[in-house]
Amino acid sequence: MDLKKTPFFTKYSGTGAKMVPFEGWNMPLQYTGITEEHNAVRTSAGLFDVSHMGDLIIRGKGAKEFLKKILTNNIDLAVPGKGIYSHILREDGTIIDDTIVYNFGDDCFFMVPNASTKDAVLSWLNKNIDDGVDIVDISPRVACLAIQGPKAADIARRITKDNITDIKRFNVAAVSVDGMEAGFLSDVLPAARKNAMCVFARTGYTGEDGFEIMTEEKNAGILWDSLTEAGAGDLMPAGLGCRDTLRLEKGMLLSGTDFDGSQTTIQTGPPWVVKFDHEFIGKNAIEMQKEKGGYNVLVALTTDGKNIPRHGYDILSNGEKIGIITSGTMSPILKIGIAIGYVPVSLSSHGTELEIDIRGRSAKATVVKLPFL
Repeated sequence: MDLKKTPFFTKYSGTGAKMVPFEGWNMPLQYTGITEEHNAVRTSAGLFDVSHMGDLIIRGKGAKEFLKKILTNNIDLAVPGKGIYSHILREDGTIIDDTIVYNFGDDCFFMVPNASTKDAVLSWLNKNIDDGVDIVDISPRVACLAIQGPKAADIARRITKDNITDIKRFNVAAVSVDGMEAGFLSDVLPAARKNAMCVFARTGYTGEDGFEIMTEEKNAGILWDSLTEAGAGDLMPAGLGCRDTLRLEKGMLLSGTDFDGSQTTIQTGPPWVVKFDHEFIGKNAIEMQKEKGGYNVLVALTTDGKNIPRHGYDILSNGEKIGIITSGTMSPILKIGIAIGYVPVSLSSHGTELEIDIRGRSAKATVVKLPFL
């Protein structure tokens, strides 16, 4: 099968980046090295191509009420210019995807599902669509770079004359950048946004400050060049490898790995991702599950020394298997093994001592509170 290429492929394909297939895309795993890129994001700034993510416009007079029905979190919390993180559930409470939804105002919302689940999310939305709602898949048109790290915001400010300083965490704004064309902003977003060329969202998947910057595909080269020139000496291109270690240090889940379609929001958490103050698909199922109990929940674990927990390793209690690691690594910052995995509720309290089977050897592990860092 031919792998898809993002609009930035020509920019990083000549940098010596190590490429890997990821959810049907040809993506950079690393450029100079996972640890070096990880540390650059924690101390300075990193630049990620995240154009493989889905991009859906949900608009119309019934859009807000429709999203209330679809999302576990309450879209009422997303006033115009703000986004929320939420789960999308089936009737039985199992998770289809986690997503961020931004409110652009004028009954227009922007949803960003994961690359692996975009088609499933789109199908689910269309299956449950209400009158007065229009769903537009603009994924093939969107180029997106995430600039992340303590210096990311300062670098991003250098590519626009607009004031992006006031864009708060989880807020979004339409922004102008010289040399770009409006593209999808003029086609699918409210009229007031037509003079802007980019969407700046103060979000990311690393736990650091920064922006996810979305623009029309044809503007990709200008966006890449503008950011790399503005960040010369401080900004390092970064790949999927360090994106994974960065998100795990901050306790962020990976769709398809930390939840695979068989778990519910009650099992994965975090608790604030579901608001029981509104009706949504799957609500009755997770209320019943919570009342009944007896399920496994996702916990954070640390190990000592050079013991590195990995995806698929068994979690033990007194030598007996009780669960499995879904994500694990050696933390480049903490220099200890960190992992998340599912265990019975009765063994999920912080401080509980467990073990991890690391290639036939039992290593001590402790349940801790997220995030690790």
